[in-house]
Amino acid sequence: MKAFLSLSLAMARGLARDRAAVFFTMIFPLMFLMLFGALFKDQGVGKSEIVQVGAVKVLDDMPDKERAGLRDVLEVEKTDGSAAARKEALEKVRKGDADAAVFQRDGKVQLRYSAADQVRSGTVQGLLDSIVQQANQRATGQPPAFAMHSGSVEDESTKPIQFLTPGLLGWAVAMGGVFGSAFNLVSWRRKRILRRLWLAPINARAVVGARIGVNLITAFAQTAIFLTVASLPYYGLKLTGHWWLCLPLVACGTLAFMSIGLLVGSFAKTEEAANGLAQIVILPMAFLSGAFFPLDSAPQWVRTVSEFLPLKHLSQAMQDVLSRGESWGAALPVMGGLLLFAAVLTLIASRLFRWDAA
Repeated sequence: MKAFLSLSLAMARGLARDRAAVFFTMIFPLMFLMLFGALFKDQGVGKSEIVQVGAVKVLDDMPDKERAGLRDVLEVEKTDGSAAARKEALEKVRKGDADAAVFQRDGKVQLRYSAADQVRSGTVQGLLDSIVQQANQRATGQPPAFAMHSGSVEDESTKPIQFLTPGLLGWAVAMGGVFGSAFNLVSWRRKRILRRLWLAPINARAVVGARIGVNLITAFAQTAIFLTVASLPYYGLKLTGHWWLCLPLVACGTLAFMSIGLLVGSFAKTEEAANGLAQIVILPMAFLSGAFFPLDSAPQWVRTVSEFLPLKHLSQAMQDVLSRGESWGAALPVMGGLLLFAAVLTLIASRLFRWDAA
């Protein structure tokens, strides 16, 4: 126990004195949370801008009540019906200065949009289709046979920070686990500290336990800082009743990513090589796991690959317990999977482990 405490204290002091390590472990991920939280804080439905070329009956005859209802989501710029005006309108759409151009030909409403921005084009198509359907109903005098009312399954007060926090926190835990163990292992090997520990009357379990303890404390500190900042009124994170389940998830995630760091540090010979290998692992995983953005519209192969990445399951489970009100049913399977992943990679790393650089 004395050796364990001494090693833990030495490792903690070494981390605290390494300003670069503190920055990339604590401050760098927090900067992403603060930046993304501020950027998407007031995210709402954007206003679509269309250019109306000449007379378009469904737009010109729109009742004032309907026009007022669309004012917050649709802005119409009217031009004359000349060929030059039509050409200019289409050019504005190509350049992205307008979302669509609309004109009427042979009694049909013609809509022209750019395929370069499928989100905006889809939105403006939906708006124009709704306007045309309402005009058809007025023309026939028949009320609609069916009506649809849509809404989010979450509370209307749900903000993007509810989904940003779990993903970015998972990424921060992954960075701390991989870089902390890989860098430390390579550095100690190059400085021959590992060799001294090997020859010293210290149990190997004390060394491993101290490293795990320091990484867990660091991960819990990251979690506390993230949740405190995200819960500020400016960002508005609202924690669910089982939010505390993120703590065992963070612990299991730390062990899983430490095993990746041990594998990297087992065969990397220099700190530069360890840094490069860790970057190759963490950065693609962060994007492919949906830590920065959802994967709903990603290609199928990306979603298939993400199912094999531990960060994807860690971020999703933390989102379940932090934002969606889920409990042990969402956390336990992921915790078991992360621990199994950690055990397998640690076993592989132990086969490659070297006490000395020689």
